Formats: sequence, structure tokens, C-alpha cells
Amino acid sequence: MERPFEEFGSMVFGEKEMADRLPRPVYQSWKKTVANEGTLDRQTADAIAHAMKLWAMERGATHFTHWFQPMTGGTAEKHDSFLEPGSNGEAMARFSGKMLIKGEPDASSFPSGGLRATFEARGYTYWDVTSPVFIRDNVLCIPTVFVSYTGEALDRKEPLLKSIHAISTAATRVVNLLGDKDVKSCDISVGLEQEYFLIDRKYFEQRLDLKFTGRTLFGTASPKRQELDDHYFGSIPMRVSAFMKDVNKELWKLGIYAKTEHNEVAPGQFELAPVFSKGNIAVDQNQLTMDILRKTAEKHGLACLLHEKPFEGINGSGKHDNYSIVTDDGQNLFAPGDKPSENIRFLVFVSAFLKAVDTYPILLRMSASCTGNDHRLGASEAPPSIISVYLGSYIEDILYSLYSGKNNKKGDRESAAAFSPVSGLSYIPHDNTDRNRTSPVAFTGNKFEFRMLGASMSASFPNTVLNAIMAESLHEIADQLEGIKYLQDVREKALEICRTIIHDHKRILFSGDGYSSEWVKEAERRGLPNVKSFIESVDILNDEKVRNLFTSLNIYSENELRANRIIMAERYSNIMGIEVRTLLEMTRKDVIPSMCAELGFYGETAQSLPKAAIPSFISSRIKELSDLIESTEASCAALEEAFSALPSDIFARGRKIYDEIGPLMKDVRKNIDTYEEKASRRFYKLPLYEDILFDI
Repeated sequence: MERPFEEFGSMVFGEKEMADRLPRPVYQSWKKTVANEGTLDRQTADAIAHAMKLWAMERGATHFTHWFQPMTGGTAEKHDSFLEPGSNGEAMARFSGKMLIKGEPDASSFPSGGLRATFEARGYTYWDVTSPVFIRDNVLCIPTVFVSYTGEALDRKEPLLKSIHAISTAATRVVNLLGDKDVKSCDISVGLEQEYFLIDRKYFEQRLDLKFTGRTLFGTASPKRQELDDHYFGSIPMRVSAFMKDVNKELWKLGIYAKTEHNEVAPGQFELAPVFSKGNIAVDQNQLTMDILRKTAEKHGLACLLHEKPFEGINGSGKHDNYSIVTDDGQNLFAPGDKPSENIRFLVFVSAFLKAVDTYPILLRMSASCTGNDHRLGASEAPPSIISVYLGSYIEDILYSLYSGKNNKKGDRESAAAFSPVSGLSYIPHDNTDRNRTSPVAFTGNKFEFRMLGASMSASFPNTVLNAIMAESLHEIADQLEGIKYLQDVREKALEICRTIIHDHKRILFSGDGYSSEWVKEAERRGLPNVKSFIESVDILNDEKVRNLFTSLNIYSENELRANRIIMAERYSNIMGIEVRTLLEMTRKDVIPSMCAELGFYGETAQSLPKAAIPSFISSRIKELSDLIESTEASCAALEEAFSALPSDIFARGRKIYDEIGPLMKDVRKNIDTYEEKASRRFYKLPLYEDILFDI
């Protein structure tokens, strides 16, 4: 009988394996390093490496790699064999502490944003001791950070770790000032819900746009779409169920608590959600999850699409980032709590979050953005690009009551009538409100759900930004509480700070329909920014306030921020370049030849008939096809000419691509879609949406 849970964590060299296999002093030294209370000496590192090697080889591992996350959005690895020649010429397995702690991959071909010249090849990887080592495909994978020869971050992982340290310092400071002196550190708890599409691999291989860009660059809607709501939470197809079973096995072996799986709204769309874990581990595990989804799909003759908008006219895919802050003794600082002191702390942390979001809305919007997400944000399944926070009516009532000093409710809720804004707070229930799926940032009982992230993105940068803006906000609150002698005075001052924050930042609160046109007008009236494109949002890294935020918390240097801005702009330009070239190639090599073949068919039919006997449909179809061929080629020529004339400056180029190239691509698509609506399957060979989405 198969027992999949028995293998849970079998491919992870985690704390349990450490405790079982390491001498007690070595284990304790590693624990201190994880807690930032010490560093590993060479002897300790050698002992850990030796134990890791034996454990890995017992499980069939032959190689090791420093597994890192360069600024490509994915992961990278270079495999080295354990096998080396011994002094007597015989083969021996070797893995030292130096090999464990530090690697030297070639850094010249990874994005650096000008931090490194191409000929300056050195880059270093350093073991992230807080993230467990694991085995994949007979390779011992060591999670690492990736830095340049001169120490600048060439990845998203090192800034994330620095931001976790920053939020720990700030949150611990506030918790201590509010009376809980036993808390020594804090961490973030993150849960990343992953949406994705599955299609038959034969269709993936037949469409160059899916292979090169991850999305269809043209295609008309299927006769059936998602209007019946019959796919959402429906019975999972047998082929998909077998795929999910294998995905779960792989995830569980790696210690990833894959918890929830279901059909999503769009046909062919699914979702996987894990149990929440510590921030950097959650990000690592999500990267592994995406890789496992793709590779397992191949084994099942499927293709997994992680693009934010693979198909026009139906829902795209996101990645919901559930974020909370937790103390070292397990207290969730976004949980309302049972006692007045905990309620006050809850209000302080919620108020700090509101202040942080309202102070840095464009930075937050940019952190959740990528080229693909431009097609999704603001559509009917995704939050708008306008940043707002949904707390629910119950929490909002409490905040406004605190701000105004009187109840906002009209006596219809007993708990509201019991509210006293200074001497104590009524108990706040965990499930205090319904959910708002249209909100970019929604409070959901004891966490904030950041719903804007694109499905294909790494969650490192969004959580780095959340940590940074929260750390700054909490430090500003702590500065005002510092030096107050008595705890009751501290708590009263904390409530006063909350009142001020609510007064200054209440514009960010919105509980209505974020999809409505009325909200766009209302947001403009409130002065909330509406940055519609990813490339436009990248400029926020040039903002002095943003630079000061990251540099003051030692998360990014000014050089690193400058490099990140360049890398993002380059990536946008490169991705759009691939899309333009792919669209032109498919149009000229697949679509126009199909049009011409069909035109020839109708032309021959017309010539074979007496002029008076030619049906009007054939005559009109000949003219329609002839006009479409001309229009399609003209739109391709216009796109090609505009693309070749783009400026060399990477930022001006990006804006031109969004403003001018995007609409020209839509013109090409419009012509193709017009043809596809009536195209004969005899001549038009590319898979249609109805084939791709409903044949699984």
C-alpha cells in the first residue's frame, strides 16, 4: 500500500536531520548561526558538510550545487560531483565546509544592471543557513545568496534576508515598548497561493507564442468560456488529478506542505496553496513549486503555463501573498487577541501597515508587477493597479471610532457600543468580515493578503518591500513611544499615534468594488496614484524617499537600486522584443499563408462557376480575405518599422514600447482574430482556444 506521507521531508536536510547526525556542539553552533547569534568556523562547517554528504549519498545524490535566484525571476544552479581523485589515484567522495559555505559561479552572464562589466566574471554564492538544504534529481541543493566580487547583491534573496532582519528589529522594538519584554525577535509568515494553467503539450508545441512567450499573442474566444462558472471548484479531470498526485509527492518529499488544490475559474486553470512558513523559506519553496509544476506537467504530456494572461477573454493567473508578522514565541502581531493590551498592539500594527501602504503605493504596485501582469491588473479577475486596503466594516468601524472618539455604528452591533477608545478595546473576532476579491490588499482575519502578484513572479521582492515599508513605519511609531516611563502612558500614547495615522492615511481604506469605474474616479479624487504600466512604475526606484527607505535599513545600496531599475527596464524591453518578433514570424509564416490558401480556394471555386452562378458569400469572402491579407501585412510592416525605430535609451525605449508598440501589436492581433473567427480549419492549422482549453 502506498504511503505518500511517510516520505514527507525525506529529501530535506533540515533541523531534525541536523540534530540526529551532528555532534551536539556542532548542532548548537549551527542553531546560533541561524539565530544571528554567531558564525560558523571552518571546523564546524566541515562537520556539517561531512554529515550532509553522507546523508545525500545515502539517498543517491552524486552532485551538489549552490541553488540561487539571480535577477532573471527564476533559479540557477551549477552541478559539481562529489567525486574527486584521491592521493593514491582512487576515486573518493569529498565535500568540505568551504564547498558548503561558498561557491563561485560565473557572474558575467547574469543580469547586473551595470554593477558588473561582462569581462568581470566573478560572483559568489553563500549558504543561506536559515533555508534547509534539499535533494532534487540526485543533486544536493544548497540555498544561497548571490553577490558580486565587490559585494553587491546580484539576486533577490540577499535583500530579502536583510529586510527580514529589518522587520524583526522594528517589530520587536514596538512589541517590547508595548509591554512584552520577553520577545527577542520577529519573523514574517508567508503563504503563497499559486495559480497556473495546464494544456495538452501537443498544442504548446504547435504554437510558437506559447513556447517563446508563455501566452497566446492572438486568438479568438471559444464558443464556451467561463460564463457558466462550472469549472471553479468542479470535479478535477482524471489526467489533472494524476498530475496533481505526482506534484504533491515531489513537494512533500521536499518538506513543502502542499495543502489545497482545486480548479480555478477559467477553463484549464488550477490553484495550489501551501501551509504558511517563514518568509525566505516560503519564497524558496514557491520557486521549487513552480519548477515542479512545469517539470511534472512534461511527464504527463502537459504544459504548465505560469504567464499572468495566457488567453484573452478569460481569467489570468496570480500569486496571492498572505503576509503576517510573528514573534519568536509564536504570537501573530496581526491577530486581534483576547486582551485589551493585545488589542492595542493589534491596532498599532494595523495602523502601521496602513501608513506604510499609503506612503509607498507606487513602490508596492511595482513590486507586484512584471511584463505579463500588465495584461491582468485591472481586469475582471485581478485587483486594479490602484493601491487600496480593505479591512472590512468591523475593523474600519473600530478605527474610525478610535479616530473620532465616538461610535460610528448606529447601535446595530453590541460590540461597537461597548467600545472605549482609551481605557480598553472590545474583543475583535478573527472572522470579522466577508472577503473582498477586488481589493489589492485585504485583511483576512490575522494577515494581509497582497493579491496583485503575477503568477510567474518570484515573491522575494514583494516581501522585501512589505518588510521595508513596515519596518520604517514601526520605527517611526517606536521613536514616539521611546522614553515614556509608565506602561499605561505608553499604551495611551500608542492609541494617540493610531488616531493620527488614521486621520492622515484614511484615504487608503476602501471597501467597495475595486473593479468599478466609479472607484477610479473616487481614487483620483482621494489623490491615490493610478500607475497603469509596469515600466512606468519602475521609475519609483529613482525617488529619493524610496532610496532613503532602502539605504537607511541597509537593504539596498544606491548602486543596487540603480542596477535593479536598469534590470527591470531591460527585462521589460527584452520580453516585449521576443513577443514582437514572435508575433511577426507567426503572422507571416503561419497566418498570412493560411489566408492566401483560403483565398486561393475561394478564387478557384469562383473561376469554376459561371459568373452569374457565383454565390454572393464567395464573392464577399474573396474580398474580405483579400482586404485582410493587405491589412494584416500593413499592420505587420507598421509594427516592424516602429520597433526598429525605438530609442536606445532603455527607459525611453520601455515607455515607447508600452505607448506605441503595444497598440500596434493589438492592430496585428485584431486582423488575425478577425480572420480566425471565420477561418476554415482546412487552411488554418494553428490550435484554437476551444482546442487548447477544453482538450485535457
